[in-house]
Amino acid sequence: MRIACPAHLRLLLAPFSVPSLYRRARDAQAPPPHCGYATGEEKESMFVPLRWLRETPRHLLVCERSHLRHERSRHAAHVRSHAFNCRVSLFIPECGIVPEILKNAIGDFGEYYLVKKLPLHELVTEEFINTFVKKGSCYALTYNTRIDQDNTAALLPTGKLIISVDKDTYEELGLQGHPSLYSGKKPMRYVITVNLTDSAFDLDSKKRSRVIWALKEKKPLEFDFLLAWHYTGSEELSLKSYFSQNEIHTYQPKITFKTLRNVQCPLLENNKLQGEPEAACSTQELFEWLGAIFTNVGLENTSSSFLSTYSCPQPSTLVDQALLCTITGFILPEKITHLLEQICCYFQEPKLAQWATLTVHGFADTPISWRESEHSFLKGGENLYNFVIFRSLDYWLQMAVGAYDDCP
Repeated sequence: MRIACPAHLRLLLAPFSVPSLYRRARDAQAPPPHCGYATGEEKESMFVPLRWLRETPRHLLVCERSHLRHERSRHAAHVRSHAFNCRVSLFIPECGIVPEILKNAIGDFGEYYLVKKLPLHELVTEEFINTFVKKGSCYALTYNTRIDQDNTAALLPTGKLIISVDKDTYEELGLQGHPSLYSGKKPMRYVITVNLTDSAFDLDSKKRSRVIWALKEKKPLEFDFLLAWHYTGSEELSLKSYFSQNEIHTYQPKITFKTLRNVQCPLLENNKLQGEPEAACSTQELFEWLGAIFTNVGLENTSSSFLSTYSCPQPSTLVDQALLCTITGFILPEKITHLLEQICCYFQEPKLAQWATLTVHGFADTPISWRESEHSFLKGGENLYNFVIFRSLDYWLQMAVGAYDDCP
């Protein structure tokens, strides 16, 4: 444990090999599969060779504790640095319906677009950069591509275009890049970063001309792209009108609500990240328990000769009801930050709930996870974070990635 400031603690848990219930499917829009635990309907599918169990991928869980109103709290920075999110889950114990103060934030996650067969060079044109990249925050991510097999690309709100390609494509493009961290001793994959807002990328610069020539003529690349733009100004132009000549589809995030009955919830103390016997559960125990809640795993711990079982960590308490709200789509960090602020407002009035959680899943096949850290799928593709917000506005922030990714 390292002390960053009087109200800010950071804890790096040793990598653990418990099968993560948060593991993402290849289809980023699909809910996480049941990994490691099963409901009755899945009994037949749970027989796997012992070798597979030994090869269960390891995971890295980093935890921080601070206060949402502390001047040195980094919660907003962490949310901003995780650009590509496909799922947000809000869990509130002792709550049966959506609180009025949260309704607008939940219903205002904005629309996003899927542009089919979009040439990559369209994202480096002067018009696109001046209209969207330099105004507000523009997000783009290739859709239905596999980060460890296919060429992929992502545009960050900072204006950096990340292109992850195989060796043959890299050599054909002729652009400067570096070997992927996941390509081994003999590089078979490369990452190219183009800063679209750099002064060296201005109109008529040699660098700009070379990039456009490489992407448009030398080795044209074409993808289906998820696109979204966050802009608070009065600009009338939209991504939909800009790409009107392309096949473009408009989507709204899918929102579902579920009221859970008679839920056994862990007891937590905001100042005890590692828990305390018979007094409070640890941050890692809570993390695994939330995975069971989100995937609707039974917590009865009933006897079975062939199923793994799971029960709520102790100590715990039985709550009559709990609200689980799930939002799926191409979700922007700005919307998550707004929802987090509304949760703070929710706790300004006395509530039965001692805490609430806000869990955010990143796309499994995004070329980056936090900031500009390279990401790969390998055996799971995990990159997610979870806020535990207490009534006092103290919070825990749990950040999880595969063990081969950089520490968040």
